[in-house]
Amino acid sequence: MKGRSLVKIGLQLFTLRDDTAKDFRGTLRQVAAMGYEGVEFAGYGDIPAEEMRDLLQELGLEAFGSHVGLQQLEENMEEQIQYLKTVGARYVICPWLSPEQLAGGEAFWRELIAKFATFGARLREEGLQFCYHNHDFEFAAEIDGEYIFDAMYTKVDADLLKVEMDIGWVQYSNQDPLAYIAKYAGRLPLLHLKDFRKETSVNHIDTVELGKGDLALNDIIDAANKAGVEWLVVEQDSCANPPLESVQTSMEWLKANGHKA
Repeated sequence: MKGRSLVKIGLQLFTLRDDTAKDFRGTLRQVAAMGYEGVEFAGYGDIPAEEMRDLLQELGLEAFGSHVGLQQLEENMEEQIQYLKTVGARYVICPWLSPEQLAGGEAFWRELIAKFATFGARLREEGLQFCYHNHDFEFAAEIDGEYIFDAMYTKVDADLLKVEMDIGWVQYSNQDPLAYIAKYAGRLPLLHLKDFRKETSVNHIDTVELGKGDLALNDIIDAANKAGVEWLVVEQDSCANPPLESVQTSMEWLKANGHKA
């Protein structure tokens, strides 16, 4: 058994999107009861920021960050800033890009990377930190001889753009998870723990509860500790079991393997 993780354990609430849509407040209470230390938002359920702040404080949950889509970053940055400052979050993460956007190819990426520097500068003025969350498509093309994943971090100053590495997608893209964690040590505050099984019958990632897939999770968490990761973020894109059951199973794996008291 590995030693207990030095980092905090959070949950990306996208995993529980069906549950939060029905009862956001009740879902947060269940997440806290499982032992998660913080949450990463993917929407706020129309709950006012002050109410969200008070509920999180009551539950002992830290709102460490939020996934904010590109359109929101472009059109509603100031509203996002005020909400996240109110609830005490630090990290603002661009989570995903649509196929229509990606169809723009290299020109789209070059323009987007320039925007990332602008977003990062504005957020830094407010004491917030901008990050980017990867999938697999950042490893499917290159800019200036680097994977897009690496090119964006080469081209944007580290103070303006940090890494939220989804380690499941890194391995799914046939990259070495441990090498990528080490490469971005010191610039990698957030690491998404996403386990999956290789399924030759499907052309998408088959996410499963922690410990039930192909990732060497203990080695990954050990590498994350060495790299200065602040939050390990449990995320499961789709769940064969009820999502609340799935995130409970993942927490039980973390506890059983010495990564959570």
